[in-house]
Amino acid sequence: MTKNLTKTIQNTIFQNNLLEKDSRIVLGVSGGPDSVCLLNILFNLQKKYSLELIIAHVNYGLRGKDSEQDERFVKTLAEKYGLEMAILKPKIKAKKNLENNLRDIRYIFFEKIRKNNNFDLIAVAHNLDDQVETFLMRLIRGSGLSGLAGMKYQNEKIIRPLLGTTRKEILEYLKKNKLNYRIDKTNAEDLFLRNKIRNKLIPYLKKEFNPNITETIFAETQSIGEDYDFIFSSAQKYNFSQFLSAKKILSFHPAIQKTILRQKIADLKSNLKNIEVSHIEEILKIIKSTKSKHQVVIFKELKITRKGDKVVIRKIK
Repeated sequence: MTKNLTKTIQNTIFQNNLLEKDSRIVLGVSGGPDSVCLLNILFNLQKKYSLELIIAHVNYGLRGKDSEQDERFVKTLAEKYGLEMAILKPKIKAKKNLENNLRDIRYIFFEKIRKNNNFDLIAVAHNLDDQVETFLMRLIRGSGLSGLAGMKYQNEKIIRPLLGTTRKEILEYLKKNKLNYRIDKTNAEDLFLRNKIRNKLIPYLKKEFNPNITETIFAETQSIGEDYDFIFSSAQKYNFSQFLSAKKILSFHPAIQKTILRQKIADLKSNLKNIEVSHIEEILKIIKSTKSKHQVVIFKELKITRKGDKVVIRKIK
């Protein structure tokens, strides 16, 4: 694949209908190998597709001089490719759930740039290895089918052209084309669960069980994604208003039951972040309960109450 990665990514774009001619794209660039690769490939395709590109970079300031050097490096890339660049320097206060908070900051910024410039899409550089790490993270934490399906090539305005490309292929492409990039030294440290999976678990699985484990797991995420899409579309047929009927929910297949509850929560919270299998099981427990008394469950800023057949899920502060 490495011999002509640009053509491979072009095929990925076509097969997944990621963009059209004259698309206007915000490109998230950290300066790392993945985003440098994606920038170079989209630039190579710019004339063919008449693309308009703008670079968006977030300097979290968490790595001192390294963060400043990353920003300067991305500025040189913007100059090299003749592209406009937008920079965000947020003030990071809360250290709790840091990885999730940084992701939220990043995507809110990208979307702001997209809207302000009347652009069509946001391109990010997640690759096959990222998908596998995400799968294992969610498996370890306890995730439903939707979580195990992982990232999609396109999710509304966000596209991931490199999702089917391995980190090894990206590094080979950069070497072949003599493209410089920045290295985040914290990736080698086991500060986050993702880093532990990348640096310890996956190498162990490759050595002891399957040298092609990343490709195997990636294929599984695609299969799980297709299965979940079918279950989700089936669950969409059942429309519940302000409250749920315990009797009606229990008349459905367990997969549909869980999907309905997850969708109800997603509608309230705008996402399913930090909602695990155990939380859904907790709701199902009171739905299945034969006790006649009023029952209440509270978790993750949600309050679930059941009185008789009526089940209500509300968001609380």
